[in-house]
Formats: sequence, C-alpha cells, structure tokens
Amino acid sequence: MLTEREIVSTLEMLKNEHLDVRTVTLGISLLDCASHDLDTFRSRVKEKITGVAKDLVRVCDEVGDKYGIPVINKRIAVSPVAVAAAPFSSEQMVSVALTLDEAAREVNVDFVGGFSALVEKGFANGDISLIEAIPEALAVTDRVCASVNVASTRAGINMDAVYLMGKIIKAAAEKTADKDGLACAKLCVFANIPEDIPFMAGAYLGIGEPDVVINVGVSGPGVVKKAIDRARNANPSLTLGDLSEIIKKTAFKVTRVGELIGREVADRLNVAFGVADLSLAPTPNVGDSVGEIFQSLGLASIGSPGSTAVLAMLNDAVKKGGAFASSYVGGLSGAFIPVSEDLNIAQAARDGFLSLEKLEAMTSVCSVGLDMVALPGDTPVETIAAIIADEMAIGVINKKTTAARLIPVPGKKAGEKACFGGLLGESTILPVMDKGSSEDFIRIGGRIPAPTQSLVN
Repeated sequence: MLTEREIVSTLEMLKNEHLDVRTVTLGISLLDCASHDLDTFRSRVKEKITGVAKDLVRVCDEVGDKYGIPVINKRIAVSPVAVAAAPFSSEQMVSVALTLDEAAREVNVDFVGGFSALVEKGFANGDISLIEAIPEALAVTDRVCASVNVASTRAGINMDAVYLMGKIIKAAAEKTADKDGLACAKLCVFANIPEDIPFMAGAYLGIGEPDVVINVGVSGPGVVKKAIDRARNANPSLTLGDLSEIIKKTAFKVTRVGELIGREVADRLNVAFGVADLSLAPTPNVGDSVGEIFQSLGLASIGSPGSTAVLAMLNDAVKKGGAFASSYVGGLSGAFIPVSEDLNIAQAARDGFLSLEKLEAMTSVCSVGLDMVALPGDTPVETIAAIIADEMAIGVINKKTTAARLIPVPGKKAGEKACFGGLLGESTILPVMDKGSSEDFIRIGGRIPAPTQSLVN
C-alpha cells in the first residue's frame, strides 16, 4: 500500500520533474515480407508497417492524455534488414531504406530502427550488402536508424567487421558533411546487442521476438536528481547507502508508470507487451540530465575523479528498483551517458572535465557505451576502428552490452562545436590521442576469440 507521501511525491514527479515515458517502440517482424523480387518486398514491407502502426501515435497520445504522462517518442523497430532482405545488393538495400523512411513518415513516427546486421561471427551476403549501403541509406533518409553487432561474449570480436565499420562511419560522416556528420548519429556499433531495445539508434526486432510487440523505455533523470536533492536537504548526513536506497525507490515508481503506459498502449493496439527498459535517458533540456545527478551526489562535474564509482552506484540502484517493479525487464536498462544529448554532459566536455579516455572508463559500468561522441573530422579510419575495438572488448569481457556511436565531424577540429539538432543536441569535439599506433593492429584482421566467460554450458 502506498503512503500519502509516496502518492504526493509521484504527482510531484509528473508535475514538476520531467517524468515522462521516453519511448514506446512498436516492434514489427518483416520476415514474412521476404521475396526475391525487390518491388514485391518493398510493397509488402510498406503495407505491413503502415497497416500495423497506423494507430500507434494516436493511441500513445490518448493514453498519455488519460494519465497526464506524455509519451515523448513513438518509434518502430523492424527485423534486421540484412536478414529479411538478404537477396539484395547494396543499391537495392538503399531502396529498402527509402521504403522504411516512407512508411515511418506515413504513420508519423520519429524513427524506424532495424537497418541492421549481426556479424559477430562472420558475414553473410545480406550483411555485406547492408553494411556497404549504410552511408548512402542514412544520408538519403531522415528517420532510418542502423546498427551492426560486431562482437559478443559467445563469439568474440569480429575485427574485420570492426575495421569495416570504421570505414563506414567515416563515409557516412562525409556524405552528411553539411550537417556535421549527422548520419553517424543514426548509427550504432554494438557488442552483445539485445533483441528488444526500444531506444534509438540501436532498436531492432530480434529473430526470437513476437510478430508484433510493444517495448517501452522509461526515463527520469530529473526525477532521480530531485529525489536526491530533497533527501540531502532534509538530512545532510545521509550515506551513499541511504542515497542508493532513495534512487532504487525512485526507479521503482518511474518503472511502474512506464509499464502502466506500455501495457495500456499494447492492449489498445491488441498486440503483445514485451519489456520495460529501465534506462535513465537524458535530454538536452535543463533539469532532465544524467550529468546533474553526479553534481547532486557531490561531484563538481561528471568526469571528475569518482565519476565511474557514482555511475556504478546509480546504474545498480536503477536496475534493482526497476527489476522489482516489472516482471519483464529488457533492452539496455541502466544509465545513458550520451555526450551531445545531455546538456550537463555536453557542458562537462566543453569545460574539459570529460575526455574520450574517461568516457571509455565510465562505459565499463554504464548501460551503453561511447554514445554521441564527436571526434575531429581528420581522425583516421584505423583510429576510429581501434576506439570501437576497445569498446567492444569492454562489453565482451564483462558480458554486457556496449556500443559506439562516434561522429567524426568533417572539416572540424577538437574544441570546435558540432550541432545535430533536436534531441540529438550539440557537443564540443573531443581530442583523440592518435600517433598512428593502432594502424598495424587494426589491419591484422580476423576474429579475437571468445573469452573463457563464454564457456557456460
């Protein structure tokens, strides 16, 4: 039974603390659209997406209005296109991306994810076609997001894929040079990618998922910050254990709200409810920043010594509270630290508190990885690949998801600003320590074997 005080605090979250449901993502399988004829495949894809998702935005808005809790983003995730469209060439894959974009526009969703390939253990023909199509596909579409899983704890790290993705990221940036390399903001390279992520740019619908399913992503960094501030103001002698308990209870309330919305949307659309993703996802808005939580816990800024420890505590408390609130937890479930999408983290990068190396250290305990990190435009392909390889190694060895969303900003140098617009925000370009020392390593190729942690059977 909730106390009156807990009910009032939940109402306060809704009214003043930016509590929202960050995303409701409709997963749609495209495997039954398969055809060797491109026109037939495109027609089936568009017909299925627009048919299944035609009421998604309206229903999300109606449920949000009913409870006074806005659903900020409505999105679609589809089966990995490299699998569903396996017979096609790179040029034909680009036309498939255009179809996805048209369908997303027709049903008025923000993004459609799933222009994806899973190549941790090797490439199939469809994988190569899709990966080679990514730069053009992301440049000519507005709403399509891509992801490539290049490593897993079970398979190791496909270093050929890592090197290839370094080249693809560079090419994607060049194709959108007039927008600071915006295409790269829609492209994630993963290790251990989950099949049910509701957040972009990594969302796709895994092969083992239902034909149609609703996954929901909750948020609430502003709510967590305010809860910590209130508690410390009322009792300055609280320990970190006490504060962890407060974060845990707050995550519980946030998750219950998210799951309530997700289940009602799923019921009204008459589709299955999948998972609640417990991630703390920030925005470029004041008062809704993961970085501000670090200041509430006593650090001058995210990036200061102690930041990795704070992030570990925060991530653990969010998982514990959320796991108790929902029987079906999935996706990434933790704290995001995207540089450009979080006002406070972007400020920390601008003020020199955050370096690429410190961000990498923090990704060993966060839920994603190097996220929305702007790099100098002249960063060599091999250096980009080496940064990806480091991030994949953290995920593989620690049996967790990690990702790299890197943006080499064409024509710009470290210290300059890159602007991506909207929720993607803006960021200071971080310097990269590069003396060509990674080139020989990256060019060796092959696959780094799976670690002993993979021997679990």
